[in-house]
Formats: sequence, C-alpha cells, structure tokens
Amino acid sequence: MREPGTGPLAGLRVVELAGIGPAPFCGMLLADLGADVVRVDRPGPGPGEHLEAHDLLNRGKRSVVLDLKAPAGREAAAELAARADVLLEGFRPGVTERLGLGPADCHRRNPRLVYGRMTGWGQDGPLARTAGHDIGYLALSGVLHAVGRAGEAPRIPLNLVGDFGGGGMYLAVGVLAALLRRGRDGTGQVVDAAIVDGAGHLSTILHGMLAAGQWRDERGLNLLDSGAPYYDVYETADGRYMAVGALEPAFYAEFVRLLGVAGRVPGDRGPGKWPRLRKLFAEAFRTRTREEWTRVFEGTDACVCPVLSLREAARHRQLASRGTFVTVDGVEQPAPAPRFSATPAAAPGRPPLRGEHSAQVLAEWGAGDADRLLAERAAVQRPAGQRRPVPPVTPAAPEQYPRAPAGRPEGS
Repeated sequence: MREPGTGPLAGLRVVELAGIGPAPFCGMLLADLGADVVRVDRPGPGPGEHLEAHDLLNRGKRSVVLDLKAPAGREAAAELAARADVLLEGFRPGVTERLGLGPADCHRRNPRLVYGRMTGWGQDGPLARTAGHDIGYLALSGVLHAVGRAGEAPRIPLNLVGDFGGGGMYLAVGVLAALLRRGRDGTGQVVDAAIVDGAGHLSTILHGMLAAGQWRDERGLNLLDSGAPYYDVYETADGRYMAVGALEPAFYAEFVRLLGVAGRVPGDRGPGKWPRLRKLFAEAFRTRTREEWTRVFEGTDACVCPVLSLREAARHRQLASRGTFVTVDGVEQPAPAPRFSATPAAAPGRPPLRGEHSAQVLAEWGAGDADRLLAERAAVQRPAGQRRPVPPVTPAAPEQYPRAPAGRPEGS
C-alpha cells in the first residue's frame, strides 16, 4: 500500500470489482494519483494469480476477497459501494445487475456514487453482449486498417491503443469528469466507457484530415503512417533502429545535414520524391551503429531518436533525469503520470496479494461485521506474513500470460 494522503486524489474512495485489462488500468491510474482503491476479488484462483506479485495494474491498491455468490458477500460489496466515491467494473452488460450490484442497486444506497463501466462494445448495440478483444475493437473502429505499411497487412499496435488508450484512459477521464460534475450538484451518474468508442475518438484528427483531402484511406501512404520517409524508422549497421520525425522544414534541414545527405536530396520532398528519399536515408543509416547515430543526433533539432527496448528506456538520460521509471520491491516500472506542482503523487505501492487487506478494509470502511464475514467465509483474509517473495523477472512464454476467464473476455 502506498503512503496515504498523497497525490491530487487523496481521500477519494474507489471500489474496483476485479477483472483484467482496461478497468484495472483505470484503477491503477486513480491509485497512482492518491485514491484509496479497494479491489474486490473473488475466492479461489484469480486471473493471472501466478503473476500476482508483478501485476502492476494492481499497484497501490488494497485487496478484499468477497464471495459474491453468497448473500453476505454481496451485501458486504454493496456496503463498500455505499461508502465509496467511485465504483469500477469491467464485466459484460448485465453481470453486475444479476449480482445486485448494478447502477440502480448502488445508487439507491449511494446517489453520489460515480459508477464506471468498462466494456469493449458498450452497454448497448447489436454486439454489446458478445465477446471481444482489443484487436477486434480496433478493427471495427477503423484504427487497425490505418496502421501498417503500404502493400502489407495491418500491424497490431500492441493493446495500448484499444484496451488502455481507448479503454482505461477514457474511463478515467469519464470518472474524473463525473466527479467534477458531482462537486457542483451532489449527484453521481453512470460512465459508459467502450473501447470501440475510445479507439474511434482517438482517430479524430485522421477523420478531419480525410475530410480535407489531406489523408488517404489507405495505410502506409500518408504523412504519419510510414508513408513519408522523414517520419519513419531505419535500420542501423548493428541491426537496431533509429526513429525519424523530421516533419517541419527546419527540422528536416537539420536532419539531412547531420545524416550527411544534404547535398543529395531534391529540393522538393513531396510524395513523388518519397521512394528516392527513403532509399537514400536507409543507405545512410546502415553506415553506422545505433549508438553512433545517437551521438550524432542527440541534443539537436533533427527529431531523431534511438528505438530503445523496454529495458533500455529507463537508462536513457532524459528519462532517468526525470525519474520516469521507478523501482518498487525490485520491480522496475513507470512512475505515476502526469505530475502535479501542489499535490505530487508518491511512488507507487506494490501490488497487493488477494485478500491481503480484507479484515482491515471491512473494518475501516464499516462494511458489515468483518469477524462474522470472515468466520462465514463470505470474506477471506490472507494470513499475515503469507506473501510470496518476488522472483527475478524473466520473459514469459505466451502460454504463461493470464487468459480471460470464460464469459469475461478482456475489455468486454
């Protein structure tokens, strides 16, 4: 658990019904900024339990295990929601209603509650109750079509654009907007955050450029999608890569000068010259290693950077100087963002183990008789000191990563 009372959201109480992916990311963001986020887990093995100590989406939260199949467990969860400012859930439409924890149920007890719902397709529409994943949401929103090189298949931009950008981040924005409104009129509301909506919203600038005739509805032929040779990545002599973003004329002039090709580039850098320029730039970059080119370009206005790996990024002098990455319990991870002058956030807390805080939270929040709930197994407390050591971080095979539980696909 993080240091209490720090960050701009200090004092905010959040209940998160356990899931995977974008809703927990939203909870992590709120916890990073100082909210007291209580994750309600269920008894038995949870999603990704074997990665529990490294599940950074749960960092800084507290965990309560409640049996939502038992009336007493559901009542305890409802009591937590009655004392919370925010509730987050990422199930398919209708699941929390069947549990007696839907918006109407919770608002009867707590009309000030901001009820955040995270799904892939939204709470309504013909696909609302079907399974889905990030790649499908990007496909139907038009985003996936736009990512990739000309003449090649679409490229998958990890699940950062859908699950976390279009999903978790939009849920966080919606929750904070609803809290701002509640501060004016005292009432809560439901935030319906759908990944397909958020992913589509992220592409707003492309729709504007498309309407203006400045963007082709074909991938790899535009200014920002690898079509332009001065906005692309190039392989170096050692098989690594440099990223070039020299869009503006002044930056482009500096780029070609430092690359050593200023006397060989045509005066016109329009689309008709792109194949020639790309060949020229690629040949030049292959003459030196990534580190050699980094020394050439770093600190200039050429807008050229080395492509770093996840492990390399924290060592870059810019990120290291700002503390963009921190180490908690031996695990290197991104620091909370953004930053605040008056209410700075503390370093993130470690991820809790499931049920680590059951008795503490139930008693602290006054959500039922903690001793009775534990005795009846409607709540489960992890024994004190039963915390597995954090093992060294090693790459995991694909089958080791957590899968979505049946009936609750990630982001759906």
